[in-house]
Amino acid sequence: MKLLNIKRNFVFLACICFASIINGYGQQASTKTPACPSWVPDAVFYEIYPQTFYDTDGNGIGDLKGITQKLDYVKSLGVSAIWLNPFYESPFRDAGYDVTDFYKVAPRYGTTEDIKNLLAEAHKRNLKVIFDFVPGHTSIDHPWFQASKQPTPNKYSNWYVWTNNTWDGGGPEFLGKMIQGYSERNGVFMTNYFWHQPALNFGFGKVDPSKPWQLAANHPDVLALKKEMTNVLKYWLDMGADGFRIDMAGSLTKNDEGSAECIKWWKEIRQMLDTKYPQAFIVSEWSHPPAALEGGFHADFLHWIGPYEDLFRREQSRSLNGVSADGHSYFDKEGKGDIAAFMTEYVKQYKETKSKGFISIPVGNHDLSRITNNRTDADLQIIYAFLMTMPGVPFFYYGDEVGMKQLLIENAIEGCYKPRAGARTPMQWTGAETAGFSTAPKEKLWQPVDTDPAKPNVQAAEANPNSLLHATRKLINMRRTEKALQAQAEFEILYVEKNKYPFVFLRRNAGETVIVAFNPSGADVKISIPNSLKSKTTLISGANNTLSLDGKNLNLQMKGVTYSVFKLKK
Repeated sequence: MKLLNIKRNFVFLACICFASIINGYGQQASTKTPACPSWVPDAVFYEIYPQTFYDTDGNGIGDLKGITQKLDYVKSLGVSAIWLNPFYESPFRDAGYDVTDFYKVAPRYGTTEDIKNLLAEAHKRNLKVIFDFVPGHTSIDHPWFQASKQPTPNKYSNWYVWTNNTWDGGGPEFLGKMIQGYSERNGVFMTNYFWHQPALNFGFGKVDPSKPWQLAANHPDVLALKKEMTNVLKYWLDMGADGFRIDMAGSLTKNDEGSAECIKWWKEIRQMLDTKYPQAFIVSEWSHPPAALEGGFHADFLHWIGPYEDLFRREQSRSLNGVSADGHSYFDKEGKGDIAAFMTEYVKQYKETKSKGFISIPVGNHDLSRITNNRTDADLQIIYAFLMTMPGVPFFYYGDEVGMKQLLIENAIEGCYKPRAGARTPMQWTGAETAGFSTAPKEKLWQPVDTDPAKPNVQAAEANPNSLLHATRKLINMRRTEKALQAQAEFEILYVEKNKYPFVFLRRNAGETVIVAFNPSGADVKISIPNSLKSKTTLISGANNTLSLDGKNLNLQMKGVTYSVFKLKK
């Protein structure tokens, strides 16, 4: 079977389901470097969920002052930026993703002065901070929606998507997205996620003439909403925010073939940023980089696609939180996984977007189950090495650096239905009963804390020079200091085969080259493949596996459950 090559066409073999990419991508054509803020190419982000990071007032809920107090720890990880989940005023039916005021800090987290201080202290430590922004919907308690639901027309009537009659459900294409009989207004409103999150009206790409309630994307009322949402971004940028992670970025415009109108608006936002805030960074939760990066985002998360589960979580999902799944994860030591299906999709989208922006592959975040259960520190180091060596902008989720476990939590709180609830538990600073997260008794904590006396925690990890925490710091440092591992560095797959190990690729930038190899399986592996590279190498991270490049072949021997990063000598 032929090897994978990103540069040439995929050759699909009958009855096998996967075609390899032949060696050699990126060697003959220069790669246009995507335009981005100057601090982004070597950036590593750390996601902080404010409810569960650190509680300073003893009410069982994390707060902004707590994050500020822990900035020295965050800085010690070697990361350069923070992604802060929503802290805006909210009734918290969806943990803050249901906003009632985009301009205000939720009292449980603190005050406007607290967020200003957090930004100032982060910037003193050369840490950038991006905020979560939720443009697709609000809470039903938002004053805009409270005005919009009134039977008498007003400024906000069309800021949300309503039909013209309570008996008009919008049509079969909107089945399950309409809430009927909510108010005295003669109409049905559209949701964008949960029932209590009405969709803000960014218009329709294609308006149905038989449905006058469908407004065009350039309708004056739609333009008024867009202007207000732009003002929200400017407000926080003027305060010192360094950019935004955009929640459900592709969900704004309805009946929008190819996301054309949605892309058009995000391009306008990017133009505004480039003009007034050129160092501001925006990353989307779109999971379709060709659309997101065409829309002007600097990066897009690629995880809401089928093959993604095959990387990290497929095998785990059978036992975590009652979520069933077939198949096997590539990074499980049983060695039955397949990375080829994901890489086929990844390469397709990478080829379309490599000159426009970056793809981020999240290892964990607030919507994903933690990857740590049933895995050793050695397993996790391989996964984190993958995160730190692939193209794009890497994001770490709080607690993953010490190996926090996914907890089995049956009852949802604030919309955190399983498996999300089990990944949003308090940060484990110590081995104490409440893990050093809060002085509140454990029954008053926002979420339960891990009750295992041997639970992973920062205090214990700091004291152990061989801990996952120290290994993670080294990986982050490698990512930030090696030019060949920066976000825009060339990417060339050297070896990937369906249902086989290892996975090997090359990164190249600024005259430097590294070869990265992964063998998460428990079995030793050996490959010899045609390759024109001739160079001696030095190991810069991982296990002391054997790699030789003689100008004709790449010869690699790897032990089980190892990774290696080799730097080619000039």
